[in-house]
Amino acid sequence: MILTVTPHGAIDRLLFVDVLTPGTTMRCERYLDCVGGKGFDTSVALSHLGVETLALGFVGGRRGHQLVALFDEYGVQHDLVWVEGELRLSHVIVESRQHRHSHIITGVLPVDEQAIDDLFARLEKHLPRAKWVIGGGSLPPGASTGFYRRLVASCRAAGVPVLLDIMGPPALATLDIPPDVLKMNRQEFARTFDLPTSSLEDLSEKAPALLQEYHLPALVLTLGREGILAFTEEGSWHARPPRLEAVNAAGAGDAASAAIAWRRSRRDDWPQTLRWAAAVSAAAVLTERTADLVYEEAEDLLSQVQLTPLT
Repeated sequence: MILTVTPHGAIDRLLFVDVLTPGTTMRCERYLDCVGGKGFDTSVALSHLGVETLALGFVGGRRGHQLVALFDEYGVQHDLVWVEGELRLSHVIVESRQHRHSHIITGVLPVDEQAIDDLFARLEKHLPRAKWVIGGGSLPPGASTGFYRRLVASCRAAGVPVLLDIMGPPALATLDIPPDVLKMNRQEFARTFDLPTSSLEDLSEKAPALLQEYHLPALVLTLGREGILAFTEEGSWHARPPRLEAVNAAGAGDAASAAIAWRRSRRDDWPQTLRWAAAVSAAAVLTERTADLVYEEAEDLLSQVQLTPLT
């Protein structure tokens, strides 16, 4: 089983428009509500890959019950901490003509120390059954910068590997006890480590130095349509998926996280893990709902992924 931890989840409301035109009145012909939040989305992707998963996180209000119903629809197990307030609503504007998406996130769901301790108690209860843990996303009001550091420490104590998809101060706070995989997108990496740009050249120069400085087992950077970079103790690679016309690219990075933990739990080497991550991520952009994918499409895309070693 793979556990996911989401401290600040959401309901994603997908608004489908032809093109986003600021300053005008636009009509949305239809919308879909689906699961939102990095870890929660990763559980959705894992469910499509046939992997047993259990989602941990904070929820509240009417949208919290809506999230539970969506998890039940997917067959995703969950052990959620209910708090006062309302789960966030993330408006995802999907432009069919431009093949791009934008997020407008409303609300916050504050938590207190009791709720945080409750979440970690549930985590420790489930860790003996877990092969991997995936955590990710922003932190809610009331959670300290050290939240993810505590998560890594709990997983280490149980001997369970952990992937974190985080950025900024929460990511920096984990570097003295780094996760097995630290993952972020190229823009987040540039902001976290004060790079002048997020060019492939800058990323390829900075990442190996960080790997050595902080003894990171693996650093994974997602590049959108350009694929995935991975810097690991086994070596470094660039995985490029085939060019596809995206229906909804939201959740593609979370699908990649799911694939990485899944394939590493099956003891794949890093090259094969990255092929799967690129294929699963690409399959996720072909569906409407966040992090949805069709397993057979990911299988078909696997042979089309180009993997290049980095020197």
